[in-house]
Parts: sequence; C-alpha cells; structure tokens
Amino acid sequence: MKITKTTLLAVGFSLIAGIASAADEVTLQLKWVTQAQFAGYYVALDRGFYDAEDLDVTIKPGGPEIAPTQVLAGGGADVTVEWMPAALAAREKGLAMVNIAQPFKSSGLMLTCRKDAGIESTADFRGKTLGVWFFGNEFPFLSWMSQLGIPTDGSVNGVEMLKQGFNVDPILNGQAACVSTMSYNEYWQIIDAGLSPSDLKLFKYEDQGVATLEDGLYVLEQRLEDAAFRDKMVRFVRASMKGWKWAEDNPRQAALIVLDYDETGAQTEKHQVRMMGEIAKLTAGSNGSLSPRDYERTVASLLSGGSDPVITKKPSGAWTHIITDKALR
Repeated sequence: MKITKTTLLAVGFSLIAGIASAADEVTLQLKWVTQAQFAGYYVALDRGFYDAEDLDVTIKPGGPEIAPTQVLAGGGADVTVEWMPAALAAREKGLAMVNIAQPFKSSGLMLTCRKDAGIESTADFRGKTLGVWFFGNEFPFLSWMSQLGIPTDGSVNGVEMLKQGFNVDPILNGQAACVSTMSYNEYWQIIDAGLSPSDLKLFKYEDQGVATLEDGLYVLEQRLEDAAFRDKMVRFVRASMKGWKWAEDNPRQAALIVLDYDETGAQTEKHQVRMMGEIAKLTAGSNGSLSPRDYERTVASLLSGGSDPVITKKPSGAWTHIITDKALR
C-alpha cells in the first residue's frame, strides 16, 4: 500500500480519537476475598454499568494479609472498601481517609457463642476466651467490651482475646467460647460444620447498640481536591449503586456473577447464594449516601472506649456527600 500524507493523517487522527475515547481507569481494593459481600461491584463490572460510565474498573480482592488502608495509603488503589472504625482510627493517626459512599446500611457483625460453654448473656463473657479478628476489625469489639466494663487483659474478671483467623475453628475445637462472625459468612460455616442454631447464642452488634458502619467506600482526602478525580468517583459510585440495587433484586444471579470472578475456585454456589441473600438485608435501605445519624452512632461507639478508646476525639472531615449528591440525583 502506498503511504501518503493523507494516510498518515488518517492514522494520526485515529490514534488521537482512540486516546480521547479511552475509559478512565479506577482501581477498587476490596476488604476481603471475592465473594457476594462485594456483589454490587462485580455486577456493575459484569453488566456493563461501569462501561456505561466510561470507566475501566479493576477490582482487587483482599485477603488475610491485605490491609485496605495500607493499600490506599501506598497508592495501590483509588478507592477501597473498609469498615469505618478502621478508617477513623487510620485518620486519627494521620491517614486522611474520607467516606464518599455507604452502600451498607446495617452491620452484619456478631459474636457467636456456644451455649454449652456457659454463655447466655454478656455477663457470662467474664473469664472466657473470645475469638476476635484483628487488622482493624477488633475496634468494634474493644468498644463494646469497654462499654460493658469488661477488661480484655485475660484476667479472671475479664476476657481473653484470641487472635482469630478468618475461620471458625476455635469454637468448633473448644479453643474459644465465642468467635467473631458475620451474619452472611462465618455463622453459616459453624452451621455447616454440624452445630445447630439451638446450640448457639448470638450477640448481634446491631442489637447490642454498638454497631458501627461497615463496607463503606473510602478515598484519600487530598485526591478529592482534583476535579477530574471527583468526576470519576461520581460515575463510579453511580454505577456501583446501580450494581448493588440490581444484586438486591436478583440475588441468585448476582451470586453466580460473583462465582464467575472467583479465580481461586474456593467459593461454592450454595454458600454464595446464601451469602447474597444475607447481604441484601444489609444493603437494603441504603441509596449509597452516608446517614449522618449512623455516622454519629459509630463515632459515639468508638469514643466510649474508657481509658483506651479506638479514637480519642471526634473526627472532622471524615465523610462527604459531594460525590453521592451528584451521583444519586
């Protein structure tokens, strides 16, 4: 083919057009592994909701050795899914994380106990070993124990905190009287392992009045100063919430979409379908906009830590509606 000036110009214009039409890249860091807990994001990716907003979204699964706050701080993600206690604790220590959206309205955190370990009420915690997740997930538990006036130093009048892995083995083998569970995940692992609901006593953080906000979307405060970044986050939140509402309305299909993205092959259809049904209860009632009342409840819980509170003062600038106000109108 003869290469002419016209041909070169045409190629040049084509390349420029390609660059101009390139979708904006967004990297999302999840709090945990690929599962229905994050179905809204996988649905938005799979059904083209991000494409429709001209976004090229990469979803990075989490894991036991991955701290979302550290990934965000290191520039490994634009936005992360995190629990508010961890985000506020990080903010007080100098990492200015900001909640830009709150897809989860309710908390799924529970302390699940064996009745045959002598647990019927919170008064029975004293002298027992309780499984607790760390890596920032221990903050709601510590606030709760402080409010109950129960030391966590392993004393006879207090509780022994067992650093719980992300499994329920301690309650199954008698290592702990209670373990931390989520209503949509670990609780069902206990049931599947052979214990029945009648064998267990559940203490839901929501029922105990110490529930804190979970699975919000967080970015670094300084990045919100950039208008282009704000615009990307508006489109990202809009598409993500569309994904969440689709998942609520189509829980089984949403679970199957999640399974398609599970590269480990560790998840099962039964578990993910059941999980999605429970997750839908937690996202129900949220349009993605953070409720100031829910935020204040979380802060109050974290401040009530006695001599060792999770945070020592009320945060300032820890959340914003500038993204959801535009995304959801």
